[in-house]
Amino acid sequence: MTEKHTDATPAKRNTWQKDAVRHALTEAIGFVSAQQLHLVLRNHGSTIGLATVYRALSDLAEQGEADSLQSKEGEVLYRACTTEHHHHLICRKCGLTVEIEAHRVESWADEVAKEHGFANPTHTIDIFGLCQNCQ
Repeated sequence: MTEKHTDATPAKRNTWQKDAVRHALTEAIGFVSAQQLHLVLRNHGSTIGLATVYRALSDLAEQGEADSLQSKEGEVLYRACTTEHHHHLICRKCGLTVEIEAHRVESWADEVAKEHGFANPTHTIDIFGLCQNCQ
């Protein structure tokens, strides 16, 4: 008997671990690392492993439930977000993050793409600055 292989990717399971990571992420302020979330979970008595936290965060980002960005040090940071297209204002000092709608950015991206012969542009824009409390 031969094995049957399919190219279809199975849907990601929703586990108690992913639910715990999702909850911890929604409670976090600004962008946080997997290690920071792992520490929070452990401090609340969870037995979840660090590798599982990384996997859950990756799944949440892939499903559009979390945003990710790379810190200056090269570490991937995550934040719970809405699933609609948006941009961020991020405080460089405290990490406060505000989701913003940027209709001008959408038309600008379309215009620049068209000027260079590109179609169907996508983009990710994060604006960094100092929030009022950190100025």
